[in-house]
Amino acid sequence: MLLFSALALLCVLPLIALAAEDYYKLLNLDRDADDRQIKKAYRKLSKQWHPDKNPGNSEAEAKFKDIAEAYDVLSDQELRQVYNQHGHEGVKQRRQGGGAARHNPFDLFSQFFGGGGHFGQGQRRGPNMEVRIHVPLRNFYTGADHEFKVEKQAICDKCDGSGSEDGVRDTCHKCNGQGMVVQRHQLAPGIFQQAQMQCDVCGGKGSTVKNKCKRCGGSRVVRTEEQFDLAVEKGMPKGIRVTYENEADESPDYAAGDLIVLLMEKDPELGVAEHERTDGTFFRRKDTHLHWREVLSLREAWMGDWTRNLTHLDGHVVHLFRPRGQVIQPGTVEVVKGEGMPIWRHEEGQGPAFGDLHVEYVVVLPDAMEGGMEKEFWQVWEKWRKKVGVDLGREFGRPTERVGRHDEL
Repeated sequence: MLLFSALALLCVLPLIALAAEDYYKLLNLDRDADDRQIKKAYRKLSKQWHPDKNPGNSEAEAKFKDIAEAYDVLSDQELRQVYNQHGHEGVKQRRQGGGAARHNPFDLFSQFFGGGGHFGQGQRRGPNMEVRIHVPLRNFYTGADHEFKVEKQAICDKCDGSGSEDGVRDTCHKCNGQGMVVQRHQLAPGIFQQAQMQCDVCGGKGSTVKNKCKRCGGSRVVRTEEQFDLAVEKGMPKGIRVTYENEADESPDYAAGDLIVLLMEKDPELGVAEHERTDGTFFRRKDTHLHWREVLSLREAWMGDWTRNLTHLDGHVVHLFRPRGQVIQPGTVEVVKGEGMPIWRHEEGQGPAFGDLHVEYVVVLPDAMEGGMEKEFWQVWEKWRKKVGVDLGREFGRPTERVGRHDEL
């Protein structure tokens, strides 16, 4: 029995190890993932597990190297095909037979983000980039996932940032690889000044290229368009800055800066889709509250007996009404509790989960009335005025004599 258990364990262990090392699982990818998805996964995971971000963590360093190995294989079409058919052993034999060589994990990281494959450590850092993304108010209310594209400078993937077609760079003959030269200037007879200047032959790089890369022309970088995912969370404040670390312009000479997305609210417009044709599309936001103006006729404001159904940003209905005989003064603001914006990252039991909806009532008077209607209204108002009316002039101590042709102040 013990012998059988030992044999079973020996059979299972290789399968466990193989599953743990599966390149697709390492990058959280499906087996039919395309090149863009593979690159996106590597960019995200390599930054997460980079040793510089996890100092003293040997597990993170091993994970970082495994992620680099997975990307190295899956990004090469031939190696990926070998891996899909024969697994790790097939890739190993292919490399031993003179196939694609394994890249250093830090060199690979440097191809994406520059900086010599490291975070910090005193290397120069490139400038940050800032872009503005406008999304409709509905997305701030319900939450939504967006994709956006940014044109940026990227390290040439044809020459891996060397600028050379064959990968060879020669040491500059003028500065001997220093990138700087010392020039001597005569200021006066017997008086000289020495100044250190950037080498004009290699441009301060310390090396030159004979066979320039056909894609980047020897500049080592290219302009490219890159796609990013943006998750708009429920209740997120407008104007918030979302940072994508080390996703700004890249260069072999420095670490990429951050891409900063300024999330703005798009001006309201009546959409085509049914879920875009709501009253809520034209709500106005102020912090966690929403604001709306509802128009009432003179009869509705004076007599009551009306109902309104507002379609909110997510399509649910907010009921507004007044019974007969209830008057609404122009400019009255009704506060509907819990119908405002979701509280961003609200925790259960930590106060209300939503702000309020402030409804301002605007009363629209008729421009003109028919003769008979005007006469009836006049008689009603005169009867009411004589019974309970207030003379505002006398009430506030205003002059009673007429001035010019005006009967009222």
